[in-house]
Amino acid sequence: MTIRVVMAGATGWVGKALVPAIGAQGDMALAGAVSRSGAGQDSGLLIGMPANGITVSASLAEALEVPSDVLVDYTKPHVVKDHALLAIEKGRHVVIGTSGLGATDFGEIDAAARANRVGVIAAGNFSITATLMKRFAVMAAKYVPDVEVIDYASAKKPDAPSGTARELAEALADVRKASTVRPVSEVSGVPGTRGAAVGTGEGVQVHALRLPSYILSCEALFGLPDERLTIRHDAGSSATPYVAGTLLAIRRVQEITGLVRGLDALMD
Repeated sequence: MTIRVVMAGATGWVGKALVPAIGAQGDMALAGAVSRSGAGQDSGLLIGMPANGITVSASLAEALEVPSDVLVDYTKPHVVKDHALLAIEKGRHVVIGTSGLGATDFGEIDAAARANRVGVIAAGNFSITATLMKRFAVMAAKYVPDVEVIDYASAKKPDAPSGTARELAEALADVRKASTVRPVSEVSGVPGTRGAAVGTGEGVQVHALRLPSYILSCEALFGLPDERLTIRHDAGSSATPYVAGTLLAIRRVQEITGLVRGLDALMD
C-alpha cells in the first residue's frame, strides 16, 4: 500500500530534502505540500527539482482536503501543535520533526491521538547519530547520577533548548539517581547561570548557547570523582541526516496509537 504524505514546511531546510526523498520511495507518494511563501507553485520546481505535479498549499487545512495518510511537520514552534491537532482531528497520522513543544503540549497531542485512534511520532532529532547519543547517555545515567546538558545552535534559532536537548534531558531525568551537586537554590551570585532544570523530579540542568557558525550540537557531560565522560552529537550543514529517520517514522507511525517520542523507540 502506498503511504500518501503531506509535507508541512516543504520549502524549509529539512522539507527541501524530504520532498524529493518521499517521491523516490517505492511505497510512498507526496500527496500535499504546505508553504505560505510558495503557495500555488509546483512543489518540485519550488525547491529546484523537476516538477512533481503537487501544488503547494498556503495552509495545512487546504492541504488536508486531499486524501492522505501521514502529515510530516517541519515548520515552526508556534504552529506545530495546532498542525498536529488538526491533522489528528482529520484522521491523519503525524510525524513531528519541529522542536519547541513541551510536556503539556505532548500530553494534549497524545490524548487527541488516542481519542482518534491514530499514531504520532515526535523526535527532537531524527538523525541516527543523535538518536545513538541519547541512547548511550541514558545508559550512562543509570550509573553516573551527575549529568548536565549543553545545547549549541545557531544565533537565529527561535526556541531554547532545542528539541534534541530537551528530549535528552527529559530522558536522563527519568533514569538518573539523586544528584550530588549543590542545588541551584543554594547557589549565590547569579543562580541563572547554572542553566534551567528540564524533566521530572529535580530535572537535569540544560545550558543553551546560541551563536553564529553553530548548526546544532548537543552534549551530555557526566562527572564522578576523578573521572568524566562526555557524549556529544554534532550536526553538519545539510539536512541529509534527518531524511532516513523521518522516512522510517513515516513507515512506522501507522502501526501505533497515541504518541511515541524519540526515534530510539523505533530502532529496535
